[in-house]
Amino acid sequence: MRTRHRALAASLLVLALGATAAVPAVAAPQPASGATVSGVPAPRLRLPAPSGPHAVGEDTVHLRDTGRADPYAPEAGARELLVSVFYPARAGTGVRAPYMSVREAELLLESKGLGGAVAPGVIGATETYARTGAAPARGRFPLVVLSPGFGQGRSTLTALATDLASRGYVVAAVDHAHESLTTVFPGGRALPCAACDYVERAGYEGYAEVARNRAKDVPFLLDRLTGAHPAWRYASMIDRRRIGMAGHSIGGNSAASTMAADRRVRAGVNMDGTFFDPVPAAGLRGRPFMMLGTEADHASGGTSDTTWDRDWARLDGWKRWLTVAGAGHFTFTDLPLLGAQLGIDDPSAPLPADRSGAITRDYVAAFFDLHLKGVPQRLLDGPTPGNPEVAFQAPAR
Repeated sequence: MRTRHRALAASLLVLALGATAAVPAVAAPQPASGATVSGVPAPRLRLPAPSGPHAVGEDTVHLRDTGRADPYAPEAGARELLVSVFYPARAGTGVRAPYMSVREAELLLESKGLGGAVAPGVIGATETYARTGAAPARGRFPLVVLSPGFGQGRSTLTALATDLASRGYVVAAVDHAHESLTTVFPGGRALPCAACDYVERAGYEGYAEVARNRAKDVPFLLDRLTGAHPAWRYASMIDRRRIGMAGHSIGGNSAASTMAADRRVRAGVNMDGTFFDPVPAAGLRGRPFMMLGTEADHASGGTSDTTWDRDWARLDGWKRWLTVAGAGHFTFTDLPLLGAQLGIDDPSAPLPADRSGAITRDYVAAFFDLHLKGVPQRLLDGPTPGNPEVAFQAPAR
């Protein structure tokens, strides 16, 4: 099942990024103003503007867990994480943050067979509305960890991350070493996807192991963000009593696995991820969890992913099972938003990209507003006229 999802990811990226093939390669991270090719303007991509009251800052934090070898490449030494931290910021401070570095965009294109044909700067310069070097807003805010899908980089969850930060959250989007082909670590190191090779050999159990390994990564990340000697310069912004986690695909499974391993994570969201690593039979100690997925794969009863029926019964706290009509596996990421701007539609996901993005951002934010901020959310009580695509599943326990 996940192999099919990986193939869909590659297909969507090839289609979306291939639409820029007529644009010459550029060295700058942003196309020059007014640049054209044969009279056609170079594409300027942008994510949706954040909906909250705060401006958004962005930092990058590199972490090494010297007490643990990398599980997929032990010869490489300590396990490494690369984290984009988005945070509420003061308006008018900092400089525009790139979507990804030009080198990361090059690696992305090369991995899809588009090296030399597409301008990496067009992808890297996507407007995110986040700013590096921005002064932090005053106050303490809940922390949400975001975990990307298998083989995908943390940048694919940028729209969700910036929106949450604008609404008053510190957000840590995590890349795990040797799990993606598109992450560049300090020193210009582009690490091979050793986890991809591992999963090809191990199959279903390999994906479960990925979720379990991320459930070891995230507690280490929390230690480094909220401990006595934090790795992030603005760590005092974080309210360590209010921590949540959300993820896409294997990242969603990892949210549940992390909650099972670490009581500090008080609430979790799985966005269209199979529970390869099952929710414990004893549940998650009463903590809230939301499943948000495609109608095609995750409607109650007769679904192609039976792990949702199994683990729904194991969730022992507040819970919701939501499905989105017309959604595809990558609906809950930035890919449809970027593809739509390039004139590309994904035939497997007819839901318009703007609706994909709005549903993801609004429902995930509502969940964390309810469970980390204590603000009642009508959106989570049942179907609403403004969101006819979203169905509330209610299977028997």
